[in-house]
Amino acid sequence: MLISLQDAMLAYGDHPLLDRANLQIHKQERVCLVGRNGAGKSTLLQVLAGNVQLDSGQRQVVNDVVIARLQQDPPAASDQTVYDYVASGHAELGQILRDFYQLSVQAATDQSEKVLDRLASLQQQIEAQDGWTFDTQVNKAISWLGLDPQQSLRGLSGGWLRKVALAQALACQPDLLLLDEPTNHLDVDTIKWLEEFLLGFSGTIVFISHDRAFIQRLATRIVDIDRGVLTSWPGSYQQYIEGKAEWLRVEAEKNDQFDKKLAEEEAWIRQGIKARRTRNEGRVRALKALRQERQDRVERQGVSKMQMDMSQRSGKLVFEGENLGFEYGDKTILKAFNFQVLRGDKIALVGPNGSGKSTLLKLLLGQLEPTQGILRCGTKLEVAYFDQYRQTLDPEKTVMDNLADGKQDIEVNGQTRHVLGYLQDFLFPPKRAFTPVKALSGGEKNRLLLARLFLKSANLLVLDEPTNDLDVETLELLEELIANYQGTLFLVSHDRAFIDNTVTQVWYFAGDGQIEKSVGGYQDLQLQLERQQALEVSVEEVAKSKKTVEKRSRNQGKLSYKLQRELEGLPDQIAEAEKQLEILQEQVNSAEFFSQDAEVTQAVLQQLSESEALLEHLFNRWEELEELKNQ
Repeated sequence: MLISLQDAMLAYGDHPLLDRANLQIHKQERVCLVGRNGAGKSTLLQVLAGNVQLDSGQRQVVNDVVIARLQQDPPAASDQTVYDYVASGHAELGQILRDFYQLSVQAATDQSEKVLDRLASLQQQIEAQDGWTFDTQVNKAISWLGLDPQQSLRGLSGGWLRKVALAQALACQPDLLLLDEPTNHLDVDTIKWLEEFLLGFSGTIVFISHDRAFIQRLATRIVDIDRGVLTSWPGSYQQYIEGKAEWLRVEAEKNDQFDKKLAEEEAWIRQGIKARRTRNEGRVRALKALRQERQDRVERQGVSKMQMDMSQRSGKLVFEGENLGFEYGDKTILKAFNFQVLRGDKIALVGPNGSGKSTLLKLLLGQLEPTQGILRCGTKLEVAYFDQYRQTLDPEKTVMDNLADGKQDIEVNGQTRHVLGYLQDFLFPPKRAFTPVKALSGGEKNRLLLARLFLKSANLLVLDEPTNDLDVETLELLEELIANYQGTLFLVSHDRAFIDNTVTQVWYFAGDGQIEKSVGGYQDLQLQLERQQALEVSVEEVAKSKKTVEKRSRNQGKLSYKLQRELEGLPDQIAEAEKQLEILQEQVNSAEFFSQDAEVTQAVLQQLSESEALLEHLFNRWEELEELKNQ
């Protein structure tokens, strides 16, 4: 065991986040924390990290356990270098190392006594704190993640900034790694890379995620937070879903039995004067205890009720593009794209961050003009747009004012409703409705945006990363809403399960302005890409083989028998050498390679060097014999 909580109590106001909770985390586990938005998942991570103190109960940590926590939000873009940010994970020592390297550069041109004395002083401080070991760990973490130590954070995308934050967490060589929504704002390829990296991590991981495919791939145990109670579910995410459903059924059954008994006792105590004269005082005390237990029961939060007003139908043709293109400066974002979108189509835009998904949406919505081709828009289009950056929310205003702008009543599907009642459909109790938006969690902000979005009549729904921070139950409800939606949908998401459950086709941004269309969801796209890749490799191998045979045929007989046999055998030797080299390179590039003993890594690196030399020798020999044959 690495860390445990015993009878943990923690509450903010009258809202219990932990209620006599018990938890044990063991070596090499990958534990996923799940629960409703606001249930206390991020707070629990901070408790495990030691950043938040319990109201009561115990937190016990095994001696010498190193804990690192990856924050929910990536680092802000700044002029700070990757190395400086990663080293700042150890604040004091990181600053000393940064000062030492900056002064070392200065000392190359300034050999004054003041500079040299300061440099010597810094070196002594580093050695006294075993700083060179930490410096090695920082550089190793940076190398693992393929980062440039001198790259400015300002020039990095969200995905690369997330890698930088992960490098900072890994630099201290943690035994326990705490991750808060690690897949937020990452594209699908980066999420898949992160899955592989974490599967190869030798330590223990506790993480929060609402990405069901990510949880299914990574988690060895699920810990559910529900009304302050922690329940542990070993096994896969699917096993947890089935077990939790049964747990809730049994709980509801017990509550019904309890309520029935309480009703019977309440009826008994209200009998006439004769009953009160003869009543059992022990039974009266038991009734009081039942009343108190019923008062203390924390009711399970309801399910949000999302409804979308379709208004009038759009025309059958929604969008049509002929050789549509867009260039920004000398960069091609979109090239010769032909497509047709009909009413009722549900399309996911998938691809790396910065590949052009948002640009295409802006073209379709008329916010940008294409630089090439023709774009036709259908008639009677009414658009509802979900903004992933939440720019439409005023952080200083309350939840209610952001929704209704000071009004008490709003119109929903042609009917007048009180704003507080409508907000409760989206799991905002009346007290929470008067909270400023800046105090909301990420999931609550997303729910508020959805509440605003669904007030609007629309037959074209554009959702840009709607799933970030939403709990699983809200995600599933949103999936159901989209499935029953009769209008047209454009979805930008990196949640593979959400895509599979909502769309009818995927547009994949393959790079260089190319978009590939696939019928079905994300899994169908993957199968299509794999088939295309296999076909391309097969065609390339056939062409290469044909070219080699033709070349041999033309030059047959110009070498001695022995040299001719040697030349004919070289392609097989080269192929074998390339295969061996590829195996060794995969070992070296794997996430866990440099976490092994130095003896093991040095042996593999030596084999890699020898294989490279052998392959170079074989190519040189082939060229030599081909030249002799052509003389």
